[in-house]
Amino acid sequence: MTTLKNKKNAERKAKFETSSGIPLEATYTAANLSTSNELPGEYPFTRGIHAGMYRSRFWTMRQYAGFASAAESNQRYKYLLAQGQMGLSVAFDLPTQLCMDADDELARGEVGKVGVSISTLGDMRELFNGIPLDQVSTSMTINAPAAVLLALYVAVGKEQAAKGEWAAPATLQVTQKLRGTVQNDILKEYAARGLYRFPPTHSMRLVTDIFAFCREHVPQWNTISISGYHIREAGSTAVQEVAFTLANGIAYVQGALDAGLNIDDFARQLAFFFNAHNNFLEEVAKFRAARRMWAKIMRERFDAKDPRSWMLRFHTQTGGSTLTAQEPLNNVARVTLQALAAVMGGTQSLHTNGMDEALQLPTAEAARTALRTQQIIANESGITDTVDPLAGSYVIEHLTDEIERRAFALIDQIDQMGGAVKAIEAGWMQSQIAEASYQYQRKVESKEEVIVGVNEFVSTDVGVAAPRFTVNPAVEQQQRQRLAEWRANRDNVCVSERIAHLEASARGNDNLMPILIACVEDGVTVGEIGKVLKRAFGEYQPPSMI
Repeated sequence: MTTLKNKKNAERKAKFETSSGIPLEATYTAANLSTSNELPGEYPFTRGIHAGMYRSRFWTMRQYAGFASAAESNQRYKYLLAQGQMGLSVAFDLPTQLCMDADDELARGEVGKVGVSISTLGDMRELFNGIPLDQVSTSMTINAPAAVLLALYVAVGKEQAAKGEWAAPATLQVTQKLRGTVQNDILKEYAARGLYRFPPTHSMRLVTDIFAFCREHVPQWNTISISGYHIREAGSTAVQEVAFTLANGIAYVQGALDAGLNIDDFARQLAFFFNAHNNFLEEVAKFRAARRMWAKIMRERFDAKDPRSWMLRFHTQTGGSTLTAQEPLNNVARVTLQALAAVMGGTQSLHTNGMDEALQLPTAEAARTALRTQQIIANESGITDTVDPLAGSYVIEHLTDEIERRAFALIDQIDQMGGAVKAIEAGWMQSQIAEASYQYQRKVESKEEVIVGVNEFVSTDVGVAAPRFTVNPAVEQQQRQRLAEWRANRDNVCVSERIAHLEASARGNDNLMPILIACVEDGVTVGEIGKVLKRAFGEYQPPSMI
């Protein structure tokens, strides 16, 4: 017969585990600690890549934004900078992300919807009007046409400097003063996100062209942001997010080495991009494990000598897929929890999602509240006053070790397939993510996973509807008109020559970055470049999966 005491002590679940299926004991002890006396700023950087971390400076607070026209997005950037944002993060619309112009037939209905529409140098010029590019760090979420958008950014920087818009006369080559990141992570597009254009081999060539160009001409630029964010958004576990992201990183490093680059010449310009979800302990441990794993990969696998090459520097965005359309104010709590995990895990920059993003692009108020969340954590919580404050926690150290062990096991599987590109081409990585997503959804539907306001604690009071943010439907027609005027006013003979030169070079082995810069400076559009590269490279068709 069960006693009252046994009933009282009975656990509320049959088993406790993280979102990756790592079992969690009721209690952890010193036996779960590693014997390492590692300090922050020391290899393998589990505790942070800098000795002082946030005691020296806070992470970069960088809110992802972009919608409609370049002029409207420019106003949002200026608003966010005035609210204390430290850097820009540009969201592009789907046509731009697919290297299409706004007047392409396939772009109908999508212009300016999920990001800003950029087709020409004129658009890019307007996007950064009144924002000196020598004074701001800019992250651009762009992949298939990353080289094209970087070319546009460089061209705008050169124009601003030539017009005297920068703070002081350039003592360096203009491009050496540009700071920021281009996502440029095409492998995760094949694996999780779907915004690809060209076959993997040719896409990898564009990636390494950026590596080589920036090494020489834009040394302060992060040439890639190897992204686990979209892998996690597609449904992966935290362990898969780490493993697949680092496996993609290995592929990019090997591709650069195969192209003849020296590892210590480009590795310190690599950056990473991770998701922050709700399982606080697992997320903190995930960031610590990823940092340690990358340090080992770079030093032991690739024999990098420069300590800066061993450092995993990463941006974090709170989990968009965790936001709920129901009771959107609850998302403020979710975002705060996720942001805390990112900071406790030692992120270098952070975007916090707006409370209303399950419904729409964020309103100005939602974007401000998201930014204020970061500012409150930085200035009021006290957690930034000591480095890696959860180090030594029995459960955090155990989870860090366990995530590392499980993620390396997955990387070993990928290596046995021939690397990340082969695993993606075979559809293996995609199938692993799909299965994890399916298993999670089953748990939600059975209420094994509780989502407050969705499958438990559901309010019958619909409350006040969130303020709506809509993109003016006239934007598409305005962009089409701008393009027609752009083409009418440029030197089309010169444009034809540039296009012919680009196609010949794409079929050869030249680094395409200088050619792309010359193209956009002389008026070639994003979509025209996309068509040239499609002719030269072909178009990727994904494997069929059941």
